[in-house]
Amino acid sequence: MADVIVPLVFFGFLGAVILVPIWLRERTRQSGHKVLQDALERGQTLDPALVNQLTGGTPAKAPPPDRARRTLGNGVVLLALAAGFVAATFMSGGGWTDSMMMAAAILGALGAAFLLLALVDYASKQKEQ
Repeated sequence: MADVIVPLVFFGFLGAVILVPIWLRERTRQSGHKVLQDALERGQTLDPALVNQLTGGTPAKAPPPDRARRTLGNGVVLLALAAGFVAATFMSGGGWTDSMMMAAAILGALGAAFLLLALVDYASKQKEQ
């Protein structure tokens, strides 16, 4: 019995996670179209920006994100995770050859790469200005 229910629950959950946001987005879009239709039937003038927003058109161009800061944050988080894995390894009685040290090494290497990328992004941003 559990052999059948567990996969059904899993795939049902997976389907819900994928389909519910799509359905809600479509409902919101339809309600925007209904508002526009009602306004046009009443003869009201419509602002082009409002029409664009309600119909789900392209939003106004947002300023570019601060890439250097984001990559620096990612690097710091990954280095902190690596340090946590190292601490957990030694607190659990493991040594330098423990498998958690391999995970710490991977996370540390990724963190160092993100820090290097943040430095490169910051230098290129300074050259542009």
